[in-house]
Amino acid sequence: MNKQTKAIALKYDEVNAPKLTAKGELGIADEIIKIAEEFGVPLYENSELVNILAKLELGDEIPEVLYRVIAEIIAFAYHLQGKTPEGFVPPSQKPST
Repeated sequence: MNKQTKAIALKYDEVNAPKLTAKGELGIADEIIKIAEEFGVPLYENSELVNILAKLELGDEIPEVLYRVIAEIIAFAYHLQGKTPEGFVPPSQKPST
């Protein structure tokens, strides 16, 4: 495992904007990553995004300007876990018109 100098964790309840639930540097960053791995939480590495999100206080929602990038990361994490939104029909399974 690469040692990360900073890590953050977000919680998304599928209703509200994701919230910052953990942040830390060095050993705390390693613990955040370790816990995520233990619970099968997908990891995404982007030091610039971590630096921006680390400026938030614990419990803060992500800023609206980051909604799209975080939504794309969450969608990718869902895909990796085999999750899909309720009512989602893949394009390949949609009836042709």
